[in-house]
Amino acid sequence: MTSEFLLEMQGISKSFPGVQANKDINFNLRRGEVHALLGENGAGKTTLMKILFGLYKPDGGEIRLKGEKVEINSPEEAIRQGIGMVHQHFMLIPPFTVLENIILGAEPRKSLGRLDQAKAVKKINSLSQQLGLKVELDTKIENVTVGMQQRVEILKALYREAEVLILDEPTSVLTPQEAEDLGEIIRELAAGGKGVVFITHKLKEVMKFADRITVIRGGRVVDSVNSSETDIQTLAEMMVGRKVFLEMKKGPCRPGKVILQTKNLKVVDNRRLPAVKRVNLQVRAGEILAVAGVDGNGQSELIEALTGLRPVAGGQILLEGQEINYANPRRILEKGVGHIPEDRQKRGLVLDFSIQENLLLELYRTPQFCRAGFLRKEQSLTYAENLIEEFDIRTPGPGIKASSLSGGNQQKVIIAREIRRDPQLLIVAQPTRGLDVGAIEFVHKQLISARDLGKAILLFSLELDEILSLADRIVVIYEGEIVGNLAREEATEEKLGLMMTGGLLAEREAVNDG
Repeated sequence: MTSEFLLEMQGISKSFPGVQANKDINFNLRRGEVHALLGENGAGKTTLMKILFGLYKPDGGEIRLKGEKVEINSPEEAIRQGIGMVHQHFMLIPPFTVLENIILGAEPRKSLGRLDQAKAVKKINSLSQQLGLKVELDTKIENVTVGMQQRVEILKALYREAEVLILDEPTSVLTPQEAEDLGEIIRELAAGGKGVVFITHKLKEVMKFADRITVIRGGRVVDSVNSSETDIQTLAEMMVGRKVFLEMKKGPCRPGKVILQTKNLKVVDNRRLPAVKRVNLQVRAGEILAVAGVDGNGQSELIEALTGLRPVAGGQILLEGQEINYANPRRILEKGVGHIPEDRQKRGLVLDFSIQENLLLELYRTPQFCRAGFLRKEQSLTYAENLIEEFDIRTPGPGIKASSLSGGNQQKVIIAREIRRDPQLLIVAQPTRGLDVGAIEFVHKQLISARDLGKAILLFSLELDEILSLADRIVVIYEGEIVGNLAREEATEEKLGLMMTGGLLAEREAVNDG
């Protein structure tokens, strides 16, 4: 039996308690094609692909590979059928090394069943060079950055040589250049006959890399279009069901007193090597200071030092003039610091707790929600319900576990909790990672509103578009040092990109002038 499609999913439906995730979805993929899957957070995109990868069993419908009907009941079976998936939330084992995670379950063997590690290393190094994604094979996953973990996931899928490759938000933690390199590899994979399903919220990438685009809203297919026959604004409106403002407008910055200051701050990483070197920063009330940089240049260690999660090796951290070098995370929060972490599942949520409990994590001991050591249930429920409505958290109710939410809705829970706690300083890391255009618009409005209310905001983002849209001032970090300090009006993608990669702007300009 032959078919023009490498993959066909016909009439796929899937329900969870209180949620219809997929409803009669038809989706297909040709060999040699990049097919983008778009939709809001919770629209059902990842659920559909988890069905294809054997993580969920559909309530109805069928799957065909190369024209033949198949049943996929486990990821192991999906891999045998030639399907690979890079998940939005990492499927890695922290105590294992990068190498062990990549080859786990697909270890090359010598005679007598002995592990052929040299063969595995050779293949991984070849893939790594093609992608431009350098990894340290002997390092444990628990000691690498979020960006490095994403690279490991990508390499793990490609190592297994799948014919159908599902990429769920693969560029969410990559730099623009890394994303560009990955896009080229995706096109090369398609040119080599593989079919690629590309799930992303980045509409520019969709238009650049995809051949076809299917938009899902509310668990149903809205439309499938060729990328050559649509545009970004149309796609955004299809996803959200309304007009979306892709560029934020904000009033002039009115900076006040210095809220956060670092003086010659030094921080070491888990290997006791310098990660932050003599960093001097000032963040004022009523401004957004953005930190731009390629992932892995000290941002994570700097954030952890500022929030009490990592000890300071030298220098000072001052909050309204008072040193907080040795304060623990709770004490720092109590002093009026909010933290939206870069890894929402590791630092931002207790996944086995309900949405309501997660929204109260930093407030449950306050008189508003606690009396005589007992939680005031009515007040806490009302508070959670109000935040769920205000921040458009898509959930059947506040009692649902945080682990059951889509990545974007998990992020909304954290943002709602931190902003509504009314901190004087908000440390924000990758606030829109994995969010759709409608949610990004909402989050950006919240951050600008907080700035306009006089809050000091320190923003860490790998997205230059986001930095240029939100920042009043921008500093660039490279190898743990601040190498640039610009007013927003002075900043361009070219200037920031050059500084982020260690280039000397003055030398580049001198060459151009000559």
